[in-house]
Amino acid sequence: MDIEESVKNKIPWDGSLSLNDFTLSASTFSNKWKMFNPSFPPWLWTTCPKHHSEGYLSLENVCLVKSSEVCLQFSEEESNRSLTWKEESLTEEPFDDATLVCPEYDVKHYDFHIIYSPSYRVPVLYFRSYHIDGQPLPFSEIEKDLPGHSAELLLESKWTFITQEEHPYLNRPWYKLHPCGTRDWMKLLLCGDTSLNKNFIEQYLVSWFSVVGQVVGLKTPLGMLDDIVSNNS
Repeated sequence: MDIEESVKNKIPWDGSLSLNDFTLSASTFSNKWKMFNPSFPPWLWTTCPKHHSEGYLSLENVCLVKSSEVCLQFSEEESNRSLTWKEESLTEEPFDDATLVCPEYDVKHYDFHIIYSPSYRVPVLYFRSYHIDGQPLPFSEIEKDLPGHSAELLLESKWTFITQEEHPYLNRPWYKLHPCGTRDWMKLLLCGDTSLNKNFIEQYLVSWFSVVGQVVGLKTPLGMLDDIVSNNS
């Protein structure tokens, strides 16, 4: 059921959202990400060429930098597993330990897309990984890059937790986080409330990504969650 319809008729919400709600929420998410996470590239809205009413959010060229050696002031955690943004530029800029990539580092690039699933009526996170030459990484390599809690979950539910299928718009194989339980835990994020504030339509993707992003090592800045916390308090 549409969130707005649920609010209007005071019917318990099932955790899903409509395509229109997804588009509205995507705009709020993109704007908040840009405001509270300026060191990362922005989430951009891409319109489907064949269906102009449809589209998805994309965050691309995020670099995972791994090395056995520490470069400058990288902490141990950052040098072993850190998602960073590498600016491709020929001009010299001041060194920043969050963006510096040394030649001896093994740089893996990640692209992330947030796409609406009409069958599950929820957003789905798609992703792919590749080397700097464009060669795609096998899943065995991607698995090594996942945070510890995600790797443990994979052992319990491999290929139901993360699956590979054709990208709905690009017609190429991508990995995705399976959305089967999304509606249930989205309801839990409302603390069991059966009445919804209409503002939650806009905040849906922020709440959703605060959980899903952690699976692939992308954290949601706390400032993006302020409105949700105040609405539930």
